[in-house]
Amino acid sequence: MSRSGAVIVHNDADVLAEAVAARLLNRLADAQAHRGEASIVLTGGRIAAKVYQNILGSPIRTVVDWSKVDFWWGDERFLPSGDPERNETQAREAFLDHLPVDPKRVHPMAAEDEVASPEDASFLYREELARAAGGEGVPAFDLLLLGIGEDGHVASLFPGNPALLSTVSVVGVRNSPKPPSERVSLTLPAINSATAAWIIASGEGKAEAVDEALSKGELPAGRVKAVGHTRWLIDKDAASHLKHLEF
Repeated sequence: MSRSGAVIVHNDADVLAEAVAARLLNRLADAQAHRGEASIVLTGGRIAAKVYQNILGSPIRTVVDWSKVDFWWGDERFLPSGDPERNETQAREAFLDHLPVDPKRVHPMAAEDEVASPEDASFLYREELARAAGGEGVPAFDLLLLGIGEDGHVASLFPGNPALLSTVSVVGVRNSPKPPSERVSLTLPAINSATAAWIIASGEGKAEAVDEALSKGELPAGRVKAVGHTRWLIDKDAASHLKHLEF
């Protein structure tokens, strides 16, 4: 493992997923030790699925009282409930359905068969977040997980998409360059309000975006600046274009 400031590099995707899972468990346990509960914002994607599977298989998963964790999502594909492409479905199948969580503390974004549009779904999620925050804004997430796309997007905030400029907490996304074209996403102000944000990346296909986001800060991923700390947890392939790092 190599470190460079907020960048932590692991040998490969399997080691990365195991390490992120361990860090995540400790992060939630520490939050609960301080105030009796914790909150996390989940992401989707292949490496996230590996992380969730490692959580479920971890011998220390019981350090967290899962009934006192609030689960939120950073973004969602606007598809019917239970669709395998939804981030909610992935997380439930990977680990949530197998842990003693409190169903009232699991907060998925509304699906296509529940509301008429991504805008309606975003409005409902803004309201739910505001209630959890005591009336406005968003709660102080203990941990917010993000993947990064090959184009440098995070959540469903794509380069050049109007959603990237939104100042509300949650926005409906249309004309996504990746299918499906309709999505719902936390915005940069909501993401950056988190106590901690971790951007997870695996594979050489992400290397160029990782380098550009860290070196220039113009891509959506490069604009993630959580109020507490922002960390990049990546594997060697995803770090292969970072010339200033030594492995």
